[in-house]
Amino acid sequence: MDIYDLYEKSAQFHGHKCPGLAIGVRAAAEARTLLGIDFSDDEEIVCITENDACGVDGIQVILGCTAGKGNLMFRLRGKHAYSFFNRKTGESVRLILKELPKQENREAKQKYILGAPFDEIFLVRKPKYELPEEARLFESVNCEICGEGTAEPYVRLDNSRKVCLDCYTEYRRN
Repeated sequence: MDIYDLYEKSAQFHGHKCPGLAIGVRAAAEARTLLGIDFSDDEEIVCITENDACGVDGIQVILGCTAGKGNLMFRLRGKHAYSFFNRKTGESVRLILKELPKQENREAKQKYILGAPFDEIFLVRKPKYELPEEARLFESVNCEICGEGTAEPYVRLDNSRKVCLDCYTEYRRN
């Protein structure tokens, strides 16, 4: 599939075409080339995105990185930056969107993002952090205040009671 086919497929999932989606599609397509990867059936490919914008949908469609599988993680920094990890080879890459030239309209901007030379769109770096461990399954603990089941890592002790984060009263003295 070429970049424009990938963009069309991603737009069907996303609901519309926009420059933000084009950024994610281009990042995912370039990551495929740079890391020699394809669609992730499980957790063999991991994406850590530094935003929660439209482009993330393109990454889900093209690479199969999803929050539910545990191979799409959000490290919100407000940046159009995406780190991709190949668990099989240990290779990784971080793509950071460059400042793009002004375009006359959205369609022109989308076309530029999808078709311009790669080095005009992204900076390539190594991720500043390690590959996260694979997703783990946790026991559920019922909150002793609201009664709702909560995964163990999100339970806190509050006056000797096991409570969820919503019921937890944080202790601060500063």
